[in-house]
Amino acid sequence: MSGKLLIFSAPSGAGKTTIVRWLMGTHPEFRLHFSVSCTTRRPRLGEHDGVDYFFVGEDDFRKKIAEGAFIEYEEVYAGRFYGTLRSQVDAQLRQGENIIFDVDVAGGCNIKRQYGAQAMSIFIQPPSINELRRRLLLRGTDTAEAVDNRVAKAAKEMLFAEKYDHIVVNDNLARAESEVYKLVKAFLREG
Repeated sequence: MSGKLLIFSAPSGAGKTTIVRWLMGTHPEFRLHFSVSCTTRRPRLGEHDGVDYFFVGEDDFRKKIAEGAFIEYEEVYAGRFYGTLRSQVDAQLRQGENIIFDVDVAGGCNIKRQYGAQAMSIFIQPPSINELRRRLLLRGTDTAEAVDNRVAKAAKEMLFAEKYDHIVVNDNLARAESEVYKLVKAFLREG
């Protein structure tokens, strides 16, 4: 029995990670597993190769890019890459795992394009840019300039929403969680 892919994307502060954690923690019946990504950064304290990430050198990562080994990847900073190996995703799917992706909009669109009907993409959208700014300021983790940069990036990311199978507006967390639950349940029952 082959698994399916669930792709979640959103601007920073929209609540995507909160919803994904809730879904994974509250609904074990969905057999959800994160994909293990590949990165060129060094492991942090407590992280383990093959569990948290596959830690590889930059040359090896670039070689894998040239071989077409990734379904999506990004150079976040010069020489700091993150990517999802097709071989890892396909192995998890063969094991019947439903794989959940918490990725940026470009990565989400790439995964959906490659896996088609085997994947469902959900864009978590804040109710407005002003509300997003308010949430980011309430976090208290960024400077005003960093919040401005995140809001500007969010405005660009929101242009991708229409490319997703579903848009869930997170103006009320319980309602957004309920909507995501219904979408995921229906998708996993198909086929």
